[in-house]
Amino acid sequence: MKRIYIISGERSGDLHASNLILALKEQDSSLIFRGMGGSYSEKAGVELAVDYSEVALMGFLEVVLGFRKVLKYLKLVKNDILQFKPDALILVDYGGFNMKIAQFAAENQIPVHYYIPPKVWAWNQKRALKLKAYTNHIYSILPFEPDFFERFDLAVHYVGNPLLDEIRKFQPHDFFFQKNELSYSPIIALLPGSRKQEIQAMLSKMIELVSRFPNAQFVIAGVSSLDKELYLPAQKAGIKVVFDQTYDLLTHATAAVVTSGTATLETALFRVPQVVVYRTSSVSYAIAKNLIKVPYISLVNLIADQLVVKELIQHDFSVQNIESELRLILSDSVYKGQILQGYDVIKEKIGDQSASQKTSELILSTFD
Repeated sequence: MKRIYIISGERSGDLHASNLILALKEQDSSLIFRGMGGSYSEKAGVELAVDYSEVALMGFLEVVLGFRKVLKYLKLVKNDILQFKPDALILVDYGGFNMKIAQFAAENQIPVHYYIPPKVWAWNQKRALKLKAYTNHIYSILPFEPDFFERFDLAVHYVGNPLLDEIRKFQPHDFFFQKNELSYSPIIALLPGSRKQEIQAMLSKMIELVSRFPNAQFVIAGVSSLDKELYLPAQKAGIKVVFDQTYDLLTHATAAVVTSGTATLETALFRVPQVVVYRTSSVSYAIAKNLIKVPYISLVNLIADQLVVKELIQHDFSVQNIESELRLILSDSVYKGQILQGYDVIKEKIGDQSASQKTSELILSTFD
């Protein structure tokens, strides 16, 4: 009877962790899970020592200011790992926190499996050496990562992208429009992010778009685990917020404005032309600009290795710029077609294997 400690630190990581847990349990129902995560992991059968919502921080400045809180939970999780005595530790994304846990586990001879490793190719690439030192097995969900890690003599398994697993499971709601009291005007989807700080930074500009597109309806993909008051300014402006229905929204959307993150790839896989936006504190941006070593910020452009969708970051993130890009998408069929061709490239590069299934098989093979 093997004991597994698993750690995720935000919503998408929690979702991917839960699917991996279910795949592992399908192959070995005797496995015992404990760790840090959220409601997805808990429902999948993890006994939570820590709910990630207590720890979640974003941005360089925000992490620095919240460092004492992070240290507190690092200590708690380390102690909990020692008491649980796991046969394996599975880390899911959440690089800043999980790399410290990986080092701790390595020092205590606990096998470390890293699913969705830190994006060391984006900045401070020498962190790949730490990954090599602290982890036993790495499972990548981005097709370009194995080649990058090979430069550091680090073997990485590309297992496919777990978003495909989620999309395959998805069944559209037959009465999405009626359920949410929507009209049948063209939908422009607004995906402001899954963290409080993101929504606070992104939503006001998104709201300003509404008056500029009177023939469309704007619908926000809301996250029910966050405080509903975050969305009040949008609702007061007459924008519908649909909670936990992102895939249904993307099924019906004509275009989308998407905060950079996992949602950009989800939007691409649903073949919705999009404009990618992002803004953070000026200090965090200044630090990131000096550190980041890649030409794009969105997963869509990074995977395609070309500019498929427009990125409006920091000072370029303005209502006028977003409006201009949306008008191109909505009125220029050639431009829209180029975006969709780029999406085809992404789909081909990702492949169609089940990431959860593949990763679970690889992890269990190490127990033999």
